[in-house]
Amino acid sequence: MRPVKNIVIVGGGTAGWLTAGVIAAKHRSRMAAGFTVTLVESPNTPIIGVGEGTWPTLRTTLAKIGVSETDFFRECDAAFKQGAKFARWTTGAEDDAYYHPLMLPQGFHQLNLVPYWLSDSGARSFCDTVTPQGRICDDGLAPKTIATPEYDAVANYAYHLDAGKFAPFLQRHCCEKLGVRHVLADVRQVLLSEDGDIRAIDTEQAGEIEGDLFVDCTGFRSLLLGEALGVPFKDCSDVLFCDTALAVQIPYEQEDSPIASHTISTAQSAGWIWDIGLPTRRGTGHVFSSNHISDDEAERELRAYLGAAGKDLAVRKIKIRSGHRETFWKRNCVAVGLAAGFLEPLEASAIVLIELSAKLIAEQMPRCREVMDVVASRFNATTHYRWGRIIDFLKLHYVLTKRTDSAFWRDNVLPETIPERLQELMLLWKYQSPWFHDEFDRVEEVFPPASYQYVLYGMGFRTEVEAEALAGDMRLAERAMRENAAQTERLRAGLPRHRDLIRKIQEHGLQPV
Repeated sequence: MRPVKNIVIVGGGTAGWLTAGVIAAKHRSRMAAGFTVTLVESPNTPIIGVGEGTWPTLRTTLAKIGVSETDFFRECDAAFKQGAKFARWTTGAEDDAYYHPLMLPQGFHQLNLVPYWLSDSGARSFCDTVTPQGRICDDGLAPKTIATPEYDAVANYAYHLDAGKFAPFLQRHCCEKLGVRHVLADVRQVLLSEDGDIRAIDTEQAGEIEGDLFVDCTGFRSLLLGEALGVPFKDCSDVLFCDTALAVQIPYEQEDSPIASHTISTAQSAGWIWDIGLPTRRGTGHVFSSNHISDDEAERELRAYLGAAGKDLAVRKIKIRSGHRETFWKRNCVAVGLAAGFLEPLEASAIVLIELSAKLIAEQMPRCREVMDVVASRFNATTHYRWGRIIDFLKLHYVLTKRTDSAFWRDNVLPETIPERLQELMLLWKYQSPWFHDEFDRVEEVFPPASYQYVLYGMGFRTEVEAEALAGDMRLAERAMRENAAQTERLRAGLPRHRDLIRKIQEHGLQPV
């Protein structure tokens, strides 16, 4: 038996350090017996550093690896994220907007409120009918109070963060608290054994570093899985067209300017602009299809969005290659983060995929090389499913558009650009709304059925409702919608302003759990 006890992560950044933290925390008790986690990163490779949006899963991940939420806010320029607001995606009109919040609809596990909302033609927006979170975001409020303990929520939340500060923060925690060994070295060569496994990496500064399992976190280059083991890249640009981003950081007009507690995604002629509020600045950028607009035109649209404050700010260009590796775990190497693939940052899927992959590796960690291929096969099946569902969900935002004002929007609704599974679901949803049906058949869906509901009905999709199907639970539905209205008013009256809560966290800290 060849035991697996030396884990070598190649590459730092959010992917490398989150993976190191999750694995080290899970297997801390084995370290006295010789289990090691080593992270090797180049001192000369800058991180991408624009992944500023997360999912609520990060709260659980940070808590499990022992991070203080107060320290995280103080050191990572963090803010709360309660969802995303999509502007001008449906018709392109000035008042065209809807929310994808992070709270589930009222009574979601007992009752699907969609048919009851659809049957009332005079109803408010779907979001406002079933959850308080859109109104909380409109009011600029935080999702908890200073008295709410760390990681607990009044309204469900994720984070916005400074990716350039997050990785060093994780590095310190992993090295000081979790026993991760950190090696600063440039990889010269990946050394394979006779059976095709990776035996070691040869580095300029530290020589050969051997391992039993290698985690490739080397970014777009995919030095181990892609280059050394020859796993091809599966391009998805025929479905998701955006292939370029122009990123810019913009200061607030005043020190006490409100901080949006949601990502704002505003559609443009050939893509969309993200706008993320951090305590000290806004992170913004234009994601677009270079086949539909030039870089210069895209930059003009971005600067028009930013106004006078963004007139002279430097813009950073980032190429996006939409897609993923054909397999994610081959032999004794598994890719996480950009080395596994990347899709446009529309719903902040990058960091949640890192978390889910790291968690799966940590939980399924093979005890010996003899069982690694079985674990790898299961990992690949799960991860393929997740990437496919994320592609479906991102494409959903485009196929529901009614915009015809540019080739970009017209091309996005062409049937040949829509994945077959999504086409089937769109047909199904004409007659039954997404809820707990067979189309959501995995325990850990990246985007639960509630997310599909918010996007579908936020963008004006209609599901046919049979009147007789409503009769049984009408009283229960009416009660749930009344409770939502009451909860909305309670939270609007009781939650602090977003910037005020962040200031209190910086000054006083949250209560430990």
